[in-house]
Amino acid sequence: MKKVKVYSTPTCHWCHKTKAFLTEKGIEFLDVNLASDPAAMNEVISKTGQMGVPVIEIDGTIIIGFNQSAIEGALA
Repeated sequence: MKKVKVYSTPTCHWCHKTKAFLTEKGIEFLDVNLASDPAAMNEVISKTGQMGVPVIEIDGTIIIGFNQSAIEGALA
């Protein structure tokens, strides 16, 4: 099983869609709330060079934003 991490904020609509999509597919993931974890925010910025959410990390592959086909591809 692939390691999946979702960097999100509580008010982000696309973050909620991403987590709902993963849940519907039965994919376990770690949800990292950037609003309450400044160190994780710095981690995301260093990995991506930007501050947009959601950021999905699947076994080292970074996907910025809810991109269903990219997520499915990384999970395959």
